[in-house]
Amino acid sequence: MKIRFQADADFNQNIVRALRRRQPAIDFRTADAAALHGLADQEVLPIAARDGRILVSHDRQTMPKHFADFLTTQRSPGVFILSQYLPISRAVEELLMFWEASEAEEWIDTILALPL
Repeated sequence: MKIRFQADADFNQNIVRALRRRQPAIDFRTADAAALHGLADQEVLPIAARDGRILVSHDRQTMPKHFADFLTTQRSPGVFILSQYLPISRAVEELLMFWEASEAEEWIDTILALPL
């Protein structure tokens, strides 16, 4: 199955827009569409998991701990954490590469920090 993404509330929406322009077939739900604004990590992770979406965030500070805690009781499609300093063009290339070259099942219960 193709990867489906969920943007965290902190995620740069310019990346989402650029990625959708580059690959219109990609399924990348915005934080607005999922009503994530104002929710804590502990509330966002189950929403992404319930909907079968890899959560994409810039939160390197608290998300890894909350993700580890989440995995003690539940499964997750995964979390990708992108540096907020990564240029938009590179962020688009990285996410597009993972979308094109892998399947959603490969990322279950995995956290990935980009750049590698």
